[in-house]
Amino acid sequence: MSAVTEEMVRSALSKVPYPGFTRDIVSFGIVKAVEVSGGDVSVSLALTSSDPAVAPALKKEAEAAISAIDGVTKAEVMVAVKSKKNPQEEEQSAPEESPMQKVRIAIAVASGKGGVGKSTFTANLACAMDRILREEGKPSSVGIMDCDIYGPSIPLMMGVNRRPEVVDGMIQPLENFGVRVMSMGFLVEEDIPVIWRGPMVMKTIQQFASNVDWGELEILFIDLPPGTGDAQLSLVQTVPLEGAVVVTTPQLAAVNVARRGAMMFDKVSVPLVGVAENMSYLLDEKSGDRQYLFGEGGGARTAEFLQTDLLGQVPLDPRIREGCDHGVPIVVSDPDLECSQVFRQIAQKIWDKFKLTKNDQSN
Repeated sequence: MSAVTEEMVRSALSKVPYPGFTRDIVSFGIVKAVEVSGGDVSVSLALTSSDPAVAPALKKEAEAAISAIDGVTKAEVMVAVKSKKNPQEEEQSAPEESPMQKVRIAIAVASGKGGVGKSTFTANLACAMDRILREEGKPSSVGIMDCDIYGPSIPLMMGVNRRPEVVDGMIQPLENFGVRVMSMGFLVEEDIPVIWRGPMVMKTIQQFASNVDWGELEILFIDLPPGTGDAQLSLVQTVPLEGAVVVTTPQLAAVNVARRGAMMFDKVSVPLVGVAENMSYLLDEKSGDRQYLFGEGGGARTAEFLQTDLLGQVPLDPRIREGCDHGVPIVVSDPDLECSQVFRQIAQKIWDKFKLTKNDQSN
């Protein structure tokens, strides 16, 4: 029998949905403390609700989930409840008020290694997703949270570079091509380096989640810096992620690092949406021939190793770089190119996954 760990407890609680919502109580952030002593487990929950039935129902379901863990001999769940002043707020809002609760799906875009074109991929993916949702009658329902604090490049790629306004104490994200964007690049001078220690990075990401008025969004893509450092840990502790997309290039050096980066999400119980291979091949548009300059099959091997899907292979096309340098992603300026079509196919696969999930949960 293996020893009971806090990770096991949080994993069990991540399967307990909040009454009336499809999200679980861990992603909502109401699990405040977990203590494990041998087989004894004590958990503290804190929520805001005017419904007296919510707390005992959550306590019962949470204790049942914990008791089902092999090795647990005693499960105790304590629930602290804060009532809302206006009962109508209870019908419209989630357990704890936060701008992120108006975001239906939050997906991290990550890579283990720098230089794989992750931010370029994120900008094009978001614009492609906006086009898909716009065709379904859901315009302006995609966002990008640029969490690359030290080297924000999303503002350049999305063609937005002014200071955001603050209304009623909330930062208003900037919008271009139907995509709402928030980035550290909006808050510092272009030529001033950001020299911050980990706690300041964590505080900034928390503010992006709690002090930015994202509005109603179907999907928020979160562009992470490469690696598995403070930004990544702060994000998974702050934002209720529905999944993560891993970006890699075909060569072995990128594949090995991408695997390690992706395994971090497994450690924090964030499911992988899939792997996207960037700079896969150079296409000769006249002959249709492909040159695999950085090798071949790295994305597929990474997806197989991580037991997830290969979402697509984006060709190496200088027009992708040129578009982002001029603040107009290629899926906007030339949506019929093969690379633009690949971005759209990847966006469609992601959207299909979460549409299916939503339908399953409502049945």
